[in-house]
Amino acid sequence: MTATSSRPGLDGDTGAGLGDVADLCGRVAGNVQRVIVGKPDVVRVALVALLAEGHLLVEDVPGVGKTSLAKALARSIDCSVSRVQFTPDLLPGDITGLSVFNRQTSEFEFRPGPVFANIVIADEINRASPKTQSALLECMAEHQVTVDGATYALASPFMVVATQNPIEMDGTYPLPEAQRDRFTARVSVGYPDLAAELAMVEEHSAAEPLDMLRPVTDARRVRMVIDAVRRVRVSPEVRQYCVELVGTTRRIPDVRLGASPRATLQLVRAARAQAALAGRGFVVPDDVQAVAVPVLAHRLLLTPDALASRRSAVDIVRSLLGRHPVPAPRGS
Repeated sequence: MTATSSRPGLDGDTGAGLGDVADLCGRVAGNVQRVIVGKPDVVRVALVALLAEGHLLVEDVPGVGKTSLAKALARSIDCSVSRVQFTPDLLPGDITGLSVFNRQTSEFEFRPGPVFANIVIADEINRASPKTQSALLECMAEHQVTVDGATYALASPFMVVATQNPIEMDGTYPLPEAQRDRFTARVSVGYPDLAAELAMVEEHSAAEPLDMLRPVTDARRVRMVIDAVRRVRVSPEVRQYCVELVGTTRRIPDVRLGASPRATLQLVRAARAQAALAGRGFVVPDDVQAVAVPVLAHRLLLTPDALASRRSAVDIVRSLLGRHPVPAPRGS
């Protein structure tokens, strides 16, 4: 049973306001944190990706809750959910669907694949071949699937939550640059601290928390708050700040491939979502800085010298934020 909100903007058809965004996302975050203990920032980035109409890449070692995060987010929203376990023998048609010949009608019929859902959990995405990974490119960028010359629209909202293991582990394929660029943000769950792990053992050892999780909203309400996020204002100064930040990544000596123009668009959308989570109708530079690392770091390819010096893309983005001039607030 889905919980309903007492706010008129969510229950009616008049649209949602910024207060509705903060209220709904607070309930979703609280629900997810019943499963993912002690990781509020990870949950925040997941919600930012959802509100920005983007996709989330969760990268970390096995056993830290990557799949649990994806499932908890999906179960918190009363909408269609599918899960695909990526394996080396998985084919593109296993994801998008394929045309099957019907002997009774002597015609080919399209059988939709698991991508036809509001939230698609792509588990261990980098255990499949790059050919199979590329089956998600059109889905993620254009929210549609083309099979045998016919195009099929996907559901709304549509979000891919993919998990991947570090590429140093056996049986993994690195995600192609074009695939990584389709993900709005990347997060690493990381190991919990001692207090959080103790709380997890006490609360989760007797029962599986995912089994007890119930939806707190539905697809219609999510669409309404996404529409509200689109109305968050971005001043020309903040837009210029985003463009300059992304442009600088293409001129850093330690980076051989900087962030793309798509990254600029995603950075602005994520900053809008971050502002909406804070209940503001306008974006400030702090919003951009709060989402810059998860939005930009996974898109950067470092030079061999930078890798040999043990520099990471996260370090480079943080350094860039520290030295790049922040636009001054506009006078009242």
